[in-house]
Amino acid sequence: MQTILKQIKENAFVNAYLLCGEERYLKQQYTEKLRQALAGDDDMNLTRYEGKDVPVGEVIDLAETMPFLAERRVILLKDTGLFKSGGDQLAEYLSAPNESTYFIFSESEVDKRCKLYKTVASKGHVAEFATQDENTLKRWVAQILGKSGKKVTENTVTYFLSKTGTDMQNIQTETEKLICYCLDRDVVTNADVDAICSTMLQDRIFDMVEATTRHRTKEALALYYDLLALKVSPLQILAMLARQYNLMLQAKELRSHGLRDKEIATKIGVPPFVVSKYISQASSYKASELRAALEKCVQADADVKMGLMNDKLSVELIILGDRT
Repeated sequence: MQTILKQIKENAFVNAYLLCGEERYLKQQYTEKLRQALAGDDDMNLTRYEGKDVPVGEVIDLAETMPFLAERRVILLKDTGLFKSGGDQLAEYLSAPNESTYFIFSESEVDKRCKLYKTVASKGHVAEFATQDENTLKRWVAQILGKSGKKVTENTVTYFLSKTGTDMQNIQTETEKLICYCLDRDVVTNADVDAICSTMLQDRIFDMVEATTRHRTKEALALYYDLLALKVSPLQILAMLARQYNLMLQAKELRSHGLRDKEIATKIGVPPFVVSKYISQASSYKASELRAALEKCVQADADVKMGLMNDKLSVELIILGDRT
């Protein structure tokens, strides 16, 4: 990161940059810094490619084209997969590229053994953005809150990070929500964190159950792994999953007795606008299936706590075994 900042400050650039790693927020920020420094507001000489199946021949032809009334031509490529396979032709070109053309690659996954990676590493610059350590993230959150006139204890910041995980993009989004929520107060508390972040987790659990009930197992597992990436414990997910099935069961049974959404909301303790969602999800099940799903969650929780089952696997089996 320091190398990129130094090159921007000195206006001394290399022809190829690779920004990679798990920390997408920093990767995005530095990609934009480079783009701005190299191209500014010149959209005529800036070309973007995103996703797989990038036409490498077209990219090379473009790179060989002189910029129009400008010093540089910039080619920005994002998540192309070329640093895992298919990048040899571009690697050959980058060994001696057009001096007025600059490449910025932003990749989620790379193979450091591939020819393209080695070429950019030797001829250009590779910046790897790893997940930041807890102390760095604490200082960053406190700094953001401080700029908005908010005070926070270290204990509350730690609690906040336990809810958000270590992804800086997610942390920034949740911090902004926290600032808005505490608009008229100077001090941020654990209760404020609960008010903002618990809703986020519940929404993700809801989406996971929705995908499961619609038989979209792959999507449900992906949502589960997203929650794990946010450092939410499998047992916490399991508890929320059990709560979701329980609410679906109650909503279904109360509706079968002729109760309206507002009455159901009062009885099961959720906002009225959420009831229709539970009713919709529950429509994919028989009441007996919901009871069975709830019992599986309870049993899985007991098995994990007795050491009979791995906690991560317990949730996976419930998702995979739903409706079986």
